[in-house]
Amino acid sequence: MSQRKQYYVYIMASRSRVIYTGVTNNVKARVEQHKSGMVKGFSSRYDTTMLVHVESTEDVLAAIEREKQIKGWLRTKKVALIEDTNPDWSDLSEELFGDRRDSSLRSE
Repeated sequence: MSQRKQYYVYIMASRSRVIYTGVTNNVKARVEQHKSGMVKGFSSRYDTTMLVHVESTEDVLAAIEREKQIKGWLRTKKVALIEDTNPDWSDLSEELFGDRRDSSLRSE
């Protein structure tokens, strides 16, 4: 039996909480691309290197639709989505992939 493919809608953030929303079928590789600056344009310009929200589905069309939905929201609604499950804006890649570079966007 073949393994079902997973698709991910994710939100990356910078230390100053600039938000980038994307969709991928390999969230670990995509997060690494963000962290290494390989995602050109908005993401590299604003240094969105911290994974602060992620959702998964087996339906590629649902993932694309969800990404579009989130991108269409006002910033306040995006922040509420993040803070609902990640109130400290912790870098979830540490928990998911064992990445310990940055642990939080929390103000010190």
